Amino acid sequence: MRYLLLVMALALVPAWPATAPAASPAALNLMLDWYPNVDHVPIYVAREKGYFEKEGIRVDIKIPSETADALKLTASGHADLAVSYEPQTMIAASRGLKIQVVSRLVAHPLTCLMFLKNSGITSPGDLNGKTIGYTVPGLMDLLLGAFADINGIRDYKAVNVGFSIVPSLVSKSVDAVMGPFKTYETVTMSQKGYETGFFALESWGIPDYEELIFVCGEKVLKEKNREIRAFVRAMDQAREFVKLHPQEALALYLKAVPEADQEVETRAFE
Repeated sequence: MRYLLLVMALALVPAWPATAPAASPAALNLMLDWYPNVDHVPIYVAREKGYFEKEGIRVDIKIPSETADALKLTASGHADLAVSYEPQTMIAASRGLKIQVVSRLVAHPLTCLMFLKNSGITSPGDLNGKTIGYTVPGLMDLLLGAFADINGIRDYKAVNVGFSIVPSLVSKSVDAVMGPFKTYETVTMSQKGYETGFFALESWGIPDYEELIFVCGEKVLKEKNREIRAFVRAMDQAREFVKLHPQEALALYLKAVPEADQEVETRAFE
């Protein structure tokens, strides 16, 4: 009898379905424009604060091997998203590259034409006949050409220096470089004992523009629209957090990128 009652009791237990496992977050890869630095603080804040996770995405951050790689890889679909420069994106789109801007990272120009303070350069005209480096092919060489035309610089030689800004200036293989950020390379040069001067582009005839933006390819935007929108929402939250809690945001970045030079990054961030 006890056996029969037990069987009957078990028969009355509802067959609850097994709990479905939580869906894995959708993966996006993001190609930076440069090695990690404080321009990217909101990206790392979004990751460390869990904003990406809350939106159901995982963002894998990649570092380019060349300064012009990010836009090309995104347009070809080999990267889902990239940090790019607004002028570079406009140039690429005008040449038929299938890319879309989806969000903003830095709202105003940081790019400058930088030189050593003891070089004797005090005005753009002093660069006549000089060798001038540039960092990002297809962008900084064109900005250099525009800057030269506007400010009457003639007979200069343009040289691609890529990531090698500091060595190129210190070795005097170039007299100036178009492409450093006035908030960053000025700090790294100062730390090495070299004082710099620079011409801010927006002060010398180049229109105001958004320095850093997020872009993706048209195909990715169509196929991963939900994920891209989730990324944009997470970045909106992250930028707001950086505005309201700058020191905590910097600390989160430095924790996420332990190899960063804390003194340089802090001064650049300030």
